Amino acid sequence: MDKAKESIGLALGSGSSRGWAHIGIIKELAKNGIEPDIICGCSIGSIVGASHAAGNLEALETWVRSLSKRTVTRFFELNLSLNGFVNAERFHAFLDECVCDEAVQIEQLPKTFASVSTDLKSGREVWFTEGLALDAVRASISLPGLFPPVRHQGSWLVDGGLVNPVPVSICRALGADIVIAVNLNGDILGKHQRQKTSVEPPEDEGLLDSVSRSIRAYSDTLFPSKDPAPSLFDAIAGSINITQDRITRSRMAGDPPDIMLSPRLSHIELLEFHRGKEAIKEGKNCVKRMLPEIEYRLKG
Repeated sequence: MDKAKESIGLALGSGSSRGWAHIGIIKELAKNGIEPDIICGCSIGSIVGASHAAGNLEALETWVRSLSKRTVTRFFELNLSLNGFVNAERFHAFLDECVCDEAVQIEQLPKTFASVSTDLKSGREVWFTEGLALDAVRASISLPGLFPPVRHQGSWLVDGGLVNPVPVSICRALGADIVIAVNLNGDILGKHQRQKTSVEPPEDEGLLDSVSRSIRAYSDTLFPSKDPAPSLFDAIAGSINITQDRITRSRMAGDPPDIMLSPRLSHIELLEFHRGKEAIKEGKNCVKRMLPEIEYRLKG
C-alpha cells in the first residue's frame, strides 16, 4: 500500500481539564504537515475534536487561553436537583461559540468526526457518526456529577470515558489506516499530588475550591496526620483516574494505535480548566518529543 495515500486517524482521549492539551497536539502536528483525515473524540476529546473538525480550533484556543479561576467558577453552580454542577446555559453558549452551531450535522463537518458515549443502562458504548454534532459532544462529555445524562433514542447516555477513553477502535472502523492516539492519563497514577499548604483562600475561590478546602480542614482537625485523608473531590478524581487508566490499558492491549502520544499532565488536576495555557504547551512539547517516531511511522 502507498503510505502517501493512507488515511490518518486521530483518537483524542478523555481527561477533563487535561484535555486542553489536545489543542497543542493538533496545532503542533499541523505545523509539521500532519493533518488527520478522521478525528474521534471521547469526553473533552470530543469537544476539541469537533471544534477542529468544524474549523473552529482557533476560537476554542482563544477562549481556553482567556480562562481564569473566576471564569471557570461561573460554569459551576449548586444544583439542588443534583443533575450536575455545570451551568447548562453557559455551557451551551460556549459550545455554540467555540465548537459549532446547534444545527450543524456531523455529516456536514469538513473533516470526518465521531464521538463515543456510554449507555447508562446496558453499559454499551454508543458511537455518534451522524446527526447533530453538538448532541454527540454533549453525550460524550456527560461525566456523572458534572453533567446530567443525555436522552438519545430512548436511552440515557453518559461520558464515553467509562467504556472507551481513547477511541482508537472508532478511528479504525471509520477507515483510518494509521491511528495516532492521545492518552491524557498515562502519567497520572503513582504520582504524588502537590501538597496543599494552609493559606488564606483566594478572593476568586469558587464553590468547588471552597467545599474541597473545608473538607480538608475538617478532616485535618479530626485526624491530624502527616498523610492527610483525601478530600471528597480528591477521592472522586482519583477513582476516575484509576478507572480510565485500567480501561485504557485493556482497550489498547486489544487494539493498539500506531502512534501513542502521552503528554505529561499529572500536575493538572481534574477540574483545573483555567490551566489551559500549560496544557496546550505540554501538548505541543509532547509532539516535539515524539516527532522522530511519528515521522518514521508515517513514512514507514
